[in-house]
Amino acid sequence: MRLVTFRKGSSKPRVGALVGDAVLDLGALTADLARERGTVRRGRSGIPKTMLELVRGGADALTIAREALAHGEAVLKRDGIGAVTERRLGAPADKVRLEAPIPRPARNVFCLGRNYKEHAAERGAEAPAHPVYFTKAPETVVGPGAKVTHHAATKELDYEVELAVVIGTAGKDIVRERALEHVFGYTIVNDVTARDVQKRHQQWFHGKSMDTFCPMGPVLVTADEIPDPQTLAVAMRINGETRQSSHTSKMIFPVDECIAVLSQGFTILPGDVIATGTPEGVGAALGKFLKAGDKMEAEVERIGVLANRVAKP
Repeated sequence: MRLVTFRKGSSKPRVGALVGDAVLDLGALTADLARERGTVRRGRSGIPKTMLELVRGGADALTIAREALAHGEAVLKRDGIGAVTERRLGAPADKVRLEAPIPRPARNVFCLGRNYKEHAAERGAEAPAHPVYFTKAPETVVGPGAKVTHHAATKELDYEVELAVVIGTAGKDIVRERALEHVFGYTIVNDVTARDVQKRHQQWFHGKSMDTFCPMGPVLVTADEIPDPQTLAVAMRINGETRQSSHTSKMIFPVDECIAVLSQGFTILPGDVIATGTPEGVGAALGKFLKAGDKMEAEVERIGVLANRVAKP
């Protein structure tokens, strides 16, 4: 499934699934299916109301979501998008606004630094012997199409395309061989960074945790659709110019190892987000920092394109 969090007009965020050029409303579809079956009263829905609740709901919640999606796909195929819209079971994708799949994670976003050898080299560092973790505050997260603020605190604003993992099953001291069993799905993160602040503070948190510095999306692809996360092309384009172009097979520490090491003595929880590092080609290495008006397009194969523009404070 290609899950999304979306809004239509001034409505509250809802959980949906992207199918072609349509966004299907999984809550509305669950209620519609239940009415057809005569199992609940009109309007009642059994699906979690937020993506975080859906992730935490485990296998039972996923089953409900899959049934709703199958119902929506059948209606879409039989009657078309017009009927889906009229019955308020979904809408054309260009008529809704996508938010980050998990608009506000319950905890900081966990991130990997220097997880591609070429990126470490371009930043003047050796490839690390062990995974290097840092975090970004939940308030940094914004969705596709949202503005990324070029805060006055920095003159060296940078981009980083990253594959992000969403944990589905809690665990501690996870063995690497079982680590991918704890994954709910995958999305894209742009690890926006104030390089001068990062250098000035001699650590990474503040320079990476300013408001709007973690665009996420556009979709959350469930793990069954990406059985091997080390098979994906990744790229970043700035105003149409390709700056980063690499492949997740080049990670120093693959996704399963990143999860296993992070979980040593530390419980990872459903809904936790892990950004797995960026390849070479960042602005600091090229001498091309971001400016207001720049369009960033972070792309990961089989997930999509996460597009955001830089804006003045």
